[in-house]
Amino acid sequence: MTTMTSTGGAGSAVAGVDSRRTTTRALLFGGAAAGPLFGLVAAAQVLTRDGFDLSRQPLSLLALGDLGWIQITNFVVTGLLAVAGAVGLRRALRGKPGGTWGPALIGVHGVGLIIGGVLVSDPSMGWPAGAPEGAPEEMSWHAVGHGVGAMLAFGSLTIACLVLARTSWRAGERGWATVSLGSALAVVAILAWPDQGSISVRMALACVVVFGWLTALCGREITN
Repeated sequence: MTTMTSTGGAGSAVAGVDSRRTTTRALLFGGAAAGPLFGLVAAAQVLTRDGFDLSRQPLSLLALGDLGWIQITNFVVTGLLAVAGAVGLRRALRGKPGGTWGPALIGVHGVGLIIGGVLVSDPSMGWPAGAPEGAPEEMSWHAVGHGVGAMLAFGSLTIACLVLARTSWRAGERGWATVSLGSALAVVAILAWPDQGSISVRMALACVVVFGWLTALCGREITN
């Protein structure tokens, strides 16, 4: 009887571990999917919404107009997936270098995206039709909130790159450390480039870099 009880307990423990691993992998898959989803939905809108010009109008403005709900949903769902990825990374990296601050910063990134989706920008740069051709003279409270969300999303993920670059280098993972550091420096260089006329395109490029890094990070932990 004792043997049967012990065997049953061991089996339950193994099942619990397997269930946790499955859940962690599912969360990591969510984090890995965040960037590709955002990019595909945004690109489809850039190509199909009549009058939208990425060379002048940032992706955030897609949240305005009759079909604005598509980009709002894109921001929110992507943010939720990033938060899920952060939880998965916290589980996968528990007890490892960067296992606390890295996932926490990625979670902040997700929250920033959600804020950026719920709080929309003001009409500007000629979008939607009839909007002022330049920047608005005064910003609404929700446009200010959108800006805060954008800064959280970009800033926190860039810092996460630096955190994991440092911890990976110390752990001897020089290749991944170089990728992480390079991603952070690329985002800073892209956004700091002194040409306001190309800011919309540069912000889109920065999205590609940081989302690509997040996808690579989650994919890396899925395969470990």
